Amino acid sequence: MTTFRPADLPWRDAYKLLTGLVTPRPIAWVGTRSADGVANLAPYSFFNVASSEPPTVLFCPQMADGHDDKDSLANAEATGVFTVSVVSRDLAEHMNASAASVAPDVDEFALAGVTAVEGDVVAAPYVGEAKAALECRLFEVVRIGRGAVVFGTVVAFHIDDEALDGTRVLPEVLDSVGRLGGPNYTSTRDIFQMVRP
Repeated sequence: MTTFRPADLPWRDAYKLLTGLVTPRPIAWVGTRSADGVANLAPYSFFNVASSEPPTVLFCPQMADGHDDKDSLANAEATGVFTVSVVSRDLAEHMNASAASVAPDVDEFALAGVTAVEGDVVAAPYVGEAKAALECRLFEVVRIGRGAVVFGTVVAFHIDDEALDGTRVLPEVLDSVGRLGGPNYTSTRDIFQMVRP
């Protein structure tokens, strides 16, 4: 068995080990709007539930070498709100397109070829084609080294009727996508590969 000590590794190697081991990771397709009104959409595979009462989720943007905040984080802090759309297998290519590194004035909803639907409660868009989406109010941001943990209190759930049995979500209908290491992804039905743009 090989042992690695993080202190001896470049951060990118530690990142590769973490993302290869912590799998599958659900994907938060985060929708925000800048203070200038530009819609932003970006996927984050460091995503999970933090609390059920109040319902709270978290996503974790990782900063590049320049340590500039990701647009999603900057927008959420500026406006106090964000959305999370669930990525189903049929939307995986659209999600992948929205992962491209583009300028802050580019609308990734348009870039990805999906519909921006304004939230009922928060002033942030979500993906209209998604089978489920969450509207969130920013609760707290915790910065940890190269990353940040963005907590949001869920103030509205949007779920396709066909993916619901009462309040139970049907995973075979939702068919959500998870991230594995490298270019590998999985859904509830298969494993596939995509190359980032």
